[in-house]
Amino acid sequence: MKYFVNVNGRPIEVEIVDRAGRLNVSIGGELVDFSYEEVDKEGQVALVMDERGYAVSVAGKDNDYHVTLAGHAYAVEIEDERERAAHAAERERSKGGGVIKSVMPGVVVELCVAVGDVVEAGQSLLILEAMKMQNEIKAPSEGRVKRIFCKAGEAVSAGAKLFELEALEE
Repeated sequence: MKYFVNVNGRPIEVEIVDRAGRLNVSIGGELVDFSYEEVDKEGQVALVMDERGYAVSVAGKDNDYHVTLAGHAYAVEIEDERERAAHAAERERSKGGGVIKSVMPGVVVELCVAVGDVVEAGQSLLILEAMKMQNEIKAPSEGRVKRIFCKAGEAVSAGAKLFELEALEE
């Protein structure tokens, strides 16, 4: 099964094939030696990849996860092939409208747009500071800023609504 994984906004393609009880895992087209074991029912996992061991903490549901590895936090979104096709059809129907949510907890450092602004795909909407790093939150598609749900200096949680975009009329 092929999965489309987004880690802190960076897309990665992962393919997992179960052959005789052994997982063959390909990350970004490269085969990796991979095994894991659940440590408890609270999301703690022991991961071995390419002969290196890692303690991983996983929290979340519905394809949106928060993963902690060696003290670093990652926002992870996962779609399989079917979900990706369904979401693509949904995005096509909305033509750029929709709510943009925070992929990680942090503090809004700067708003780069205002209500009524027309934005292009990839344009910066705001700067979010998380784990002492500043992250640009960008528009996923073109549209007009309909609503802003946050302000500079405000702390937001992962999954919090940040903006609502409306589709541009053609």
